[in-house]
Amino acid sequence: MSRPNLLNRLTFRQLQVFQAVHRQQSYSRAAEQLGLTQPAVSAQIRQLEQALAQPLFKYAGKTLHILPAADALAASVQSIFGQVSSLQMELSELAGTIRGELNLAAVSTAQYVVPHILARFRARYPEVQIRLRVCNRGQALERLAERRDDLVIMGMVPDDPNLVFMPILDNELIPVVWPGHPLVTAERATLEDFARHYLLMREPGSGARTAFEDFAARERISLPHTIELGTNEAIKQGVMAHLGVAVLPRLAVQLELASGLLASPAIPGFPLRRSWCTVYPKDRYPTPVTELFLRFVRELLPELNAHFRAPMTPIETPTLLCLPADDG
Repeated sequence: MSRPNLLNRLTFRQLQVFQAVHRQQSYSRAAEQLGLTQPAVSAQIRQLEQALAQPLFKYAGKTLHILPAADALAASVQSIFGQVSSLQMELSELAGTIRGELNLAAVSTAQYVVPHILARFRARYPEVQIRLRVCNRGQALERLAERRDDLVIMGMVPDDPNLVFMPILDNELIPVVWPGHPLVTAERATLEDFARHYLLMREPGSGARTAFEDFAARERISLPHTIELGTNEAIKQGVMAHLGVAVLPRLAVQLELASGLLASPAIPGFPLRRSWCTVYPKDRYPTPVTELFLRFVRELLPELNAHFRAPMTPIETPTLLCLPADDG
C-alpha cells in the first residue's frame, strides 16, 4: 500500500488503542485502561489491520499472540507519540504556558529529598499540578509495573533493561544509636558488635533494610535480633526510647544528629552508599511535563547536592513562595 493511502487511513485513535492492546497483551485490559468497551477496541484494531493490510494479533484459545507486524508498528507508534509530545512541549514553551499534571511515586526514604525538588519546580512552573504518593519499595515496584505514575523515585533500581533510570542524589545509610550508647565511645566498634543489639527495621523488601541485610550477608554477620517497625519515624523514636539500634538514611536523621537526640557510631563499612533515581518503563514515553521535570532535575542536581551535603539550614530563597499565582 502506498504511503499517501496509509496516511489517509490511519488515525491517532487507532494507534492509541493498538498501543494499549500491545502493552496489555489483552483486548479486555486495553478496553479497561482506555475506558472503552471490548467490541470498540476490537473494531479499532480491525480497521487498523485493514489499513495496514497486515494482521496484528491472533487469538489461540484465550491467549493473544502478538504478530511480527505488531512489534514493528509498536516501535513506530512510540516514535510518533514521542514526536507529538515534544511538539506539544515546544508549543507550550513558545506560548509561555506550561500546564499539565505530574504524577509521582516516591519511596519513603526519598520524602526528605523530593519536596525540595518539587518546591523549586513549582516556583518555575506554577501551572503544573503535582501529585506525590509516598510508599514503600514493594508498592513502588508494583506501581512501576502497572505504569500508574509518570515517574517513580526510588533507590536500588531493579536490574531490568526495560527500565530507564537517572540517579539524582546519593542516599547514605548510617548506623544510628541513642546518645551515650557504648558503641559511640568504643575504640573499634565492629558490625558484629552492632548486630548483637536489637535491630529496628522496616518491613522486608524496603530499600534500607535490603541494603543493610546484603551488607551483613557479605560480611557473614547474622542478624538474629530484629524488631520490625512500619516507618522511619517510628524507628527513630524507637532508637531514642532505647528499644534498639538501626540503619537509616543520613538525611532522615540529620536534625536529630545535630540536636544530640541520636548518635552515629563509627563502624567500618559505613556509610552504605546508594542513589535515589527517577525511574520509568522504557516503553512508556514521558509526557511533556514529565520530560520537562526530568530536564529540570538534571539542571538542579549541582544545587541539590550542595544543599544536602551542607549542614541543615533554612533555605534562603525568597523566590520560592507558597502562594497561588492569583494571591501573589
